[in-house]
Amino acid sequence: MPRRSRLIALALTTLLAVLLVPALPFVPHRAATAQEANVLRATLPNGLQVIIVRDPLAPAATAVMNYKVGSDEAPAGFPGMAHAQEHMMFRGSPNLSADQLAEITAAMGGDFDADTQDTVTQYFFTVPAEDLSVALHVAALRMSGVDDSAAEWSKERGAIEQEVAADLSNPIYVFEKQLLAQMFTGTPYEHDALGTRPSFDKTTGEMLHSFYSDWYAPNNAVYIIVGDVDPAAVMAQVKELFGKIPQKKLPSRPAVNLQPVKSSTLNLTTDFPFGLAAISFRMPGMDSPDYAAAQVLSDVLNSERGSLYALVPQGKALFAEFASLGDFPGSGLAVALAGYPKGGDGAGLIQEIQKILADDVKNGIPADLVEAAKAHEVADAEFRRNSISGLAFEWSNAIAVEGRNSPEDDIDAIRKVTPADVNRVAAEYLQPEHSVLSVLTPEESGKPISQKSYGGQESFAPSKVTPVALPKWASDALAKLAIPALPVHPQESTLSNGMKLIVVPEHVSQTISVYGGIRTNPDVQQPESQQGVADVLGQLFDYGTTTLDRLAYQKALDDIAAHESGGTSFSLQVLPEHFDRGLQLLADNELHPAMPSDAFKIVQAQTARTVAGELQSPGFLSELALDKALYPPADPASRHATPQSVESLTLADVQKYYSEAYRPDLATIVVIGDISSDEAKSEIEKYFGDWKTEGPKPDTDYPAVSNNKPSSDVVPDKSRVQDQVTLAETLNMNRYNPDYYALELGNHVLGGGFYATRLYRDLRMKSGLVYNVGSNFGFGRIRSTYSVSYACDPPNVSKARAIVIDNLVAMRKQPVTPAELHQAKALLLREIPLSEGSVDSIASGLLSRSMMDLPLNEPEIAAKHYEKLTASDVQAAFAKWIRPDDLVQIVRGPNPQ
Repeated sequence: MPRRSRLIALALTTLLAVLLVPALPFVPHRAATAQEANVLRATLPNGLQVIIVRDPLAPAATAVMNYKVGSDEAPAGFPGMAHAQEHMMFRGSPNLSADQLAEITAAMGGDFDADTQDTVTQYFFTVPAEDLSVALHVAALRMSGVDDSAAEWSKERGAIEQEVAADLSNPIYVFEKQLLAQMFTGTPYEHDALGTRPSFDKTTGEMLHSFYSDWYAPNNAVYIIVGDVDPAAVMAQVKELFGKIPQKKLPSRPAVNLQPVKSSTLNLTTDFPFGLAAISFRMPGMDSPDYAAAQVLSDVLNSERGSLYALVPQGKALFAEFASLGDFPGSGLAVALAGYPKGGDGAGLIQEIQKILADDVKNGIPADLVEAAKAHEVADAEFRRNSISGLAFEWSNAIAVEGRNSPEDDIDAIRKVTPADVNRVAAEYLQPEHSVLSVLTPEESGKPISQKSYGGQESFAPSKVTPVALPKWASDALAKLAIPALPVHPQESTLSNGMKLIVVPEHVSQTISVYGGIRTNPDVQQPESQQGVADVLGQLFDYGTTTLDRLAYQKALDDIAAHESGGTSFSLQVLPEHFDRGLQLLADNELHPAMPSDAFKIVQAQTARTVAGELQSPGFLSELALDKALYPPADPASRHATPQSVESLTLADVQKYYSEAYRPDLATIVVIGDISSDEAKSEIEKYFGDWKTEGPKPDTDYPAVSNNKPSSDVVPDKSRVQDQVTLAETLNMNRYNPDYYALELGNHVLGGGFYATRLYRDLRMKSGLVYNVGSNFGFGRIRSTYSVSYACDPPNVSKARAIVIDNLVAMRKQPVTPAELHQAKALLLREIPLSEGSVDSIASGLLSRSMMDLPLNEPEIAAKHYEKLTASDVQAAFAKWIRPDDLVQIVRGPNPQ
């Protein structure tokens, strides 16, 4: 898939948390030196550049093959050629069929994918370290050749065109597509990597193979491998597998001749519940000596102490951010972005942003914010070492995309940036006469339409599952099923106030991370007349504490280069030398939020206007339609805030809700990083030990419900060209039911392993009806749900549904095959070590298990269950709990009939 838009990520939330405010002192160079000691490099005689980084965080490894070819090299008239070839790499090679590849990737844990960018196409696997050899074989065979057959392309064309339809159904993507055309007319940058339906209709397998033959070569590739591996042994195997692949003479790359940007305005519509006002600028590209200064400038303009963000506490914007939308060798692209409520003045907000940027350029960027941004960048480099896959992409970006020697090159350049550099870049690039203004106005799409049927009646027999013979190098490694040993050994305790503490000493980086959660459920806990009180409270955590106002609190975080967030889900990322101060600030925000009355009035008004837009948005209406279809009328899940309920709130209501919902006996804190268990416990007791409870524990669980009845609704969405479909039903069971494990195992037969699992095989590989399909159980403490989601062209909604239903019926009526059972077990067992491949995933897993009152070693317990389950067990569980005839259907988009 093409690399997703950064603007899409920015616009999917109404409050863009800006965690960018650190300042002096800088992180010392010792971290980079220690990292280089674990790095082994080589360039093979055929030109393949190989870098192996040892990272013992978890028994896992990530391998990223970077081909230095992307949408920039696409032939004229075929902007998605590189993207199409990325897809076809999963459709088979001369010595590795598509079925074999699917079986192998699923058996290794299913954590694999690819993306196409402007200058690079990446193929990545994250696997148990013991299976790295298998991933190396796959990459070598795919570098040696690809099928690109006409027959396979005819099937994959449907899937990639569904990916195009999905993006064209996103107003933010449509905006960015038009923005690129405005900013980079006449250059390879004027289009992204996605491609178009008309061009894919003209693309042939022969054209794809020609593109592959031109660009897929060892001397045009960088192989990055990171994980708990022996670098010398892995390097020897890489040389053996890749060394004989011949290099190629590469074609010339297209020239980039940038012309001055002509100021223009884009007026678009959006199905978001809020509008967007944006000003976009070209910025220095990756090859520019000013690239580092531009990064610092972006960080400063994005600071919560900056003048752009001040629009939020002033009540002039719902959120405000300055961010990069993309970096090219010859240019960058950045946007100053702010959100406004439906019915607000987007053009007026544009003028506010223009004035702010003009004043910043005229008056100069504050030097203390420049130093804070630099420290943030340096500290973040250390935080990024907390993920095996994240570190692999960090190296890939530095070497294959930016052309650096290591990620440290960027940090060294950041250290050298001066305030004068930042002001010079601001004056040169933030010029209104060379900017593009954009206003995205929210629009109504109509009320949901109930239907008496699900569309045309169709029936599709599921594909017959036949065993796939694997190459010996794969079958020998993947045949065994072993219960993995958990590498993490958490220390669990309970404080006197009832709060749970989990500590994991981990020394892979010089950082400490704190993750906290409070078991709450606003749907159940909010008084019916005060719906929305939890939302208002959550936003007030951004306004300081009883001892530090908003700006002073952000300044205190700046001083120690820390990331912090408060609320029912709270966190801290900090360097070890500042852990005490960082934890003090976290506790101060969590236990003593200021909730100033003037801020309450602003947040209340903003929330009321946001809710008014949300109630008319297709996203909200589809969620509400689903809840109403699944649950009885009085169920808490169907409750929602209204402008009136928010406007009627008082600050006393918010404070009362805080005192009742924020309790230590419903809270868990996980501390993970470069710290001992004793020190972590002492520090947590120091700052959270005095947190007291008031009154009895509140009920936070949804009530049990009976089975739903089937129904069908369509929620119109004018922005979508593709229908988003959800099929769902209630399950009268909970997470603690013994059938949980059999249902999870069966669900991994249905999905989770790409082409090797039933729904992907039937809906994408065989028919090309969808790009993605999800099969998910939502297991709760009291009740649960099962759902299938997919997106497709409107005429194909009923066809895809029929395939889903037939597969569910088959799961109920026949045992899964021995090969499928083995594959699903392998997928689940190998997911366990992969789930501990980052500090974030380790902590989130521990936190979620604690919040659900599950044993912390639940993955090990689950593995033992999975190992013993039979095909009959899976069939019995699906026959007992899954009711294909009772699925409700919610369609968002054009009417499929």
